[in-house]
Amino acid sequence: MRTIIVTPTFNEREALPGTLRRLLTALPHVDALIVDDGSPDGTGTWAEQEALRDEAAEGRRRIHVLHRASKQGLGPAYLEGFAWALERGYEVIGEMDADASHRPEQLHRLLDAVDAGADLAIGSRWVPGGRVHNWPAHREVLSRGANIYARLMLGLSVHDATAGFRAFRADLLRTVLAGDAVASQGYCFQVDMTRRADGAGARIVEVPIDFDERTEGASKMSSAIVREALVRVTQWGAAHHGRRLQATVGGWADRIVQARRSRR
Repeated sequence: MRTIIVTPTFNEREALPGTLRRLLTALPHVDALIVDDGSPDGTGTWAEQEALRDEAAEGRRRIHVLHRASKQGLGPAYLEGFAWALERGYEVIGEMDADASHRPEQLHRLLDAVDAGADLAIGSRWVPGGRVHNWPAHREVLSRGANIYARLMLGLSVHDATAGFRAFRADLLRTVLAGDAVASQGYCFQVDMTRRADGAGARIVEVPIDFDERTEGASKMSSAIVREALVRVTQWGAAHHGRRLQATVGGWADRIVQARRSRR
């Protein structure tokens, strides 16, 4: 299946070259789409030059670049990348960070899961066999805690709903994006897409991966991103449990009515 991996970037000039080289070496048949938010460090310019160099060497365009005017958030960058890929007929659309925290050599695990029937494959740190490397304790506590909270609030079976290493079937993305507008800006975008896929009845499969702490460039994690995720997940969770309560009460009411009718 035609596959493309979407990678948002902002000031990733140090990290992107190695990540992209590893991706295209591990999976030469896969295309890459760099969605650059106007990086002042020249990430977008380098990506354009590398796309031309790679095309000349390979005889086909494997690297594509979308330029955005400014930093507008992770969610909007992914949405623009997804729309671009869907318009061009890609059948599998993946996500991967630019900093090699996701190992490109393990991407085949996600693609194999999709090939075996998954609508969404998630590279998970928190299933048996998944591991994180060189993370400080507070980062692991934050990630594990956030995922437990998301599972409880949203009724998800997914253990790593915040993961950004994914592969979607195009049909699932079309279904998910045809609903209410996705407004998440930061890392809660991943939770939002997970709950939407779950709500659409998608077959979601988690495969274990190794997650490496970045060694080049700077992390984009901030307190504002954490607050956004906490607020939105709480709102979605309240709505989810409200619907469940309404359905339960409605079921009780129906049984009472049926019982009364049967006694007449």
